[in-house]
Amino acid sequence: MSSLFYIIIIIFSTLNFVHSRTLTETTSSTTTLDVTTSLQKTQSVFSRYNPKATPQAFNQQKQKQTQTQTQTLSSSSLTLELHTRASILSRPTHTHTHTDYKSLTIARLERDSARLKSLTTRLHLALTGILQSDLEPSGGRGQEQQQQQQDLQGPIISGTSQGSGEYFCRVGIGRPPTPAYMVLDTGSDVNWLQCAPCADCYQQADPIFEPASSASYSPLSCETKQCKSLDVSECRNGTCLYEVAYGDGSYTVGDFVTETLTLGSASVNNVAIGCGHNNEGLFIGAAGLLGLGGGRLSFPSQLNATSFSYCLVDRDSDSASTLEFNSPLPPNAVTAPLHRNPKLDTFYYVGVSGLSVGGESLRIPESAFEVDSGGNGGIIIDSGTAVSRLRTETYNSLRDAFVKGTRRLGLASTNGVALFDTCYDLSSKTSVEVPTVAFHFPNGKVLALAAKNVLIPVDSTGTFCLAFAPTSSAFSIIGNVQQQQTRVAFDLANSLIGFSSTKC
Repeated sequence: MSSLFYIIIIIFSTLNFVHSRTLTETTSSTTTLDVTTSLQKTQSVFSRYNPKATPQAFNQQKQKQTQTQTQTLSSSSLTLELHTRASILSRPTHTHTHTDYKSLTIARLERDSARLKSLTTRLHLALTGILQSDLEPSGGRGQEQQQQQQDLQGPIISGTSQGSGEYFCRVGIGRPPTPAYMVLDTGSDVNWLQCAPCADCYQQADPIFEPASSASYSPLSCETKQCKSLDVSECRNGTCLYEVAYGDGSYTVGDFVTETLTLGSASVNNVAIGCGHNNEGLFIGAAGLLGLGGGRLSFPSQLNATSFSYCLVDRDSDSASTLEFNSPLPPNAVTAPLHRNPKLDTFYYVGVSGLSVGGESLRIPESAFEVDSGGNGGIIIDSGTAVSRLRTETYNSLRDAFVKGTRRLGLASTNGVALFDTCYDLSSKTSVEVPTVAFHFPNGKVLALAAKNVLIPVDSTGTFCLAFAPTSSAFSIIGNVQQQQTRVAFDLANSLIGFSSTKC
């Protein structure tokens, strides 16, 4: 699909999209954190419920799109719904397991650690040359047909391990379209959703998809290029079976098929997607996953998209954001090189040349951000990881400079929380100045983070922590906390990543 089209993702309310600060090549030494507003958002998470989150909202939205289709046809405008994970789990059909914001934060960080393990394991397999097809099914290959789907085993590591995805979009599956929440994930290639009949399915917000109800459902044969593109596949009666497994043992297994996906007012036919009949893990809420990675089976690749971009709202927000395909880089975008790892094509690597804190560059060699000849190193940008991870030495440099800066600014430190080792007691403050943290790119480009992308609340009483963490993994990650309220554009045709500050 080569024409420009936009997917506008609506969470609960309609916003006017306006630009806020513009990212420039020079940055101030400090930036202001609105403590009061941040804490108010933490307190509203548990009291919020919006009836638009019901399945009926999909049909209402569809009617609106049909009414306006003639007006938007020239720009190929499409409309989807996107919800934060917290908003999906706040629906009456789900039981609240968290009674306060701190317990919610701890759960998020646990999911985030599982996510990191998943990504790390997948890259490790690629770097060590272990093919997923070489990994034996747990029960062997001679089992009877009804067991073949359940027995496929292989650590195909990607996606929302333990439900770590925080952003869900509303997609219509099949013809006529059945609405489903799908996790958006730049760290995954294979699209999939739960399907009936279920041998084992986890709880999701909507009824399980019924393939028999769709006129466009079509199984793929084992000889198709889509089936051969899978890391792990198996044949049953000439049709293709798939598996996507995760570093913690979670997995989805089922039939690999083509289906029609309805994206707002338009439909995309013959999308290769996994129809999972055996799914295990804490994916609760979403029906499946929409892969935005760089592999051949990802959604952008199947669209032949030359670019895509998204803008993520604060995950405690009830506002709106957008996902766009084949759109040009915004004119105010700060650009960086987009690199690929020859060992694994899923991840998007950012060409980072350095970091600064409080306007002062850190003494970190540029090689610390580069992928070496063995496929190690580099820094990826990922929508599914929340907290940015930096390799330990790099993280220590950033943290030490940040602590030094906050001491000069008079911020009171407090005990760490979970994976956060640098936290502050801001309970008596309404706003504070914090050192500016910035990523530096080649050609003098600078991405300065807003204060709320650097210090985040971990409870509702005023404890804020530096939203970075160390990792011993082979790569670093720019997570979605640092991406929030910034449009991130992937110019696939020109190998560029663009960042532009905007209110989503």
